[in-house]
Amino acid sequence: MKRSTWYKAAVCTMLAAGLLFAPLAATGSYAHAASAKTASQQSQELALWVDGKKMTLSSPIVKENGAALAPMKELLDAMGVVSALESKTGTIIVRDGGLTLSMAVGKKEAIVNGNTVVLATPAILKNGVPYVPVRFVAEQLEASVEWDSAANAIKIETWSYQGEDELGEEEGNLPDLPKLSANDIVNLYDGSVVMIMTNKAQGSGIAVGEDLILTNYHVIADAASATAYDIYSDEMKVKGVVAVNEAADLAIIRTEKPHDLMPVEVGYAFEANKGDRVVAIGSPLGLQNTVSDGLISNLSYDAGVSWIQFNAPTDHGSSGGALFNEYGQFIGITSAGYDNSLADLNFAVSAFHAAMLMDQVTDKMVKDAEFLEPIFPETLVGAPLSDIQKLLEKEFSSVATSEGVAEFTKWEAKRDSEGWLVLTANIDPLFYLYYAKQVEDELRFWTVLLGQEFHRMLPDDKIQVLISFERDYGFQPRGFAQGEVTFIGEGKWRVKHTVIDMQLKDQMYIRTRI
Repeated sequence: MKRSTWYKAAVCTMLAAGLLFAPLAATGSYAHAASAKTASQQSQELALWVDGKKMTLSSPIVKENGAALAPMKELLDAMGVVSALESKTGTIIVRDGGLTLSMAVGKKEAIVNGNTVVLATPAILKNGVPYVPVRFVAEQLEASVEWDSAANAIKIETWSYQGEDELGEEEGNLPDLPKLSANDIVNLYDGSVVMIMTNKAQGSGIAVGEDLILTNYHVIADAASATAYDIYSDEMKVKGVVAVNEAADLAIIRTEKPHDLMPVEVGYAFEANKGDRVVAIGSPLGLQNTVSDGLISNLSYDAGVSWIQFNAPTDHGSSGGALFNEYGQFIGITSAGYDNSLADLNFAVSAFHAAMLMDQVTDKMVKDAEFLEPIFPETLVGAPLSDIQKLLEKEFSSVATSEGVAEFTKWEAKRDSEGWLVLTANIDPLFYLYYAKQVEDELRFWTVLLGQEFHRMLPDDKIQVLISFERDYGFQPRGFAQGEVTFIGEGKWRVKHTVIDMQLKDQMYIRTRI
């Protein structure tokens, strides 16, 4: 379950403090001028409300082409989001969980997780203060934005604030429930949790019907066969996959025959609050139906998926296991976590996503259950280099790390004069500069997995994977080896050097420059 490729990373707490970043606060003289406004001027200014609170801004909201722009730092701080301005390039960087948003001051293009989005109104710099378009940024962060004409105000509600309201409404409908001990929960549900072995991986699952088992999508995604085992070591052959929600990392699979396991009730209304006690049951490292307990550490929402962060210990193989609250309610599917952390940073997909998936299941889907098409082909022997390049672009264009998503561009597959298959790409330069050191082990592991997968498909090839840093500068950087800095004209120099070099045949060699 602990995957270095986990793509729902927690909110980053810092963006390389001070490194290449300009001060974000307004200058003293500008702040003083703002404070000297008349009451009439203040009454005409647009007000900004975030999560039910009126903000006091050091710099007023401005309008450009009918769009409202607010001071970047104050707006995004109020929304609980990390932001920074890189002064040398005039690039505004916004990070929130798995979202990376960047936009250059004055340019009508933004980059959202590697994709280009056209802006109606660009970010601006006014009196030294970076301003961002309110609606665009808020909606990218999945917040709601409303215009209150009577109050002359823009009102924003973040996803977490909206979630608190919804949770409060649900809680009001919940009956009073007795609290259960971990032993009580084990006695109720241990027999409902299974270990899953596929031809590619090991995970966990939860009985949710007479022949249905809920698990993680990543447990079953690339499998051609699978078997589920209950606590009595009874084998249940898996017929196939009934339904999936890849975004929420969920799948429902069907056993060939009905099983005798008690289905766990999967519903929409349950208690899940920060600080609540929880119990996890799964099969970490193949140790079947291991139970652990802890607390809900946090609740988060990213790209349409609700996550429950908890500190009950889990490990590889726990994916697809069950998370219960202290009332014995099924609240989540254990799905991911951070390796090499002393804080037990683990995450479960909220059970209401499982309830939504189950509501979509039809009798025909159950009847037609079959294994998914494999992610990778059985072989690439004889395949043209163009097909290999397309596979790289499709499956290896990004990797999710504990510091967010690293993007890889300019994939190219070629064979050199010595017969090596050389796979090359560029890593997102900003991610490399700010986070590569923190996630060096994760990047190495990702490269190893890439190499191993291609070795499986091309067992007789010598394979080299070269990941490079490439960035253009308006000055000639110093301290690089010969050939790593090239003048490209118009006062610009390009820095390019290899940051990961992995070579593989019957043995593997890998080195990093991070």
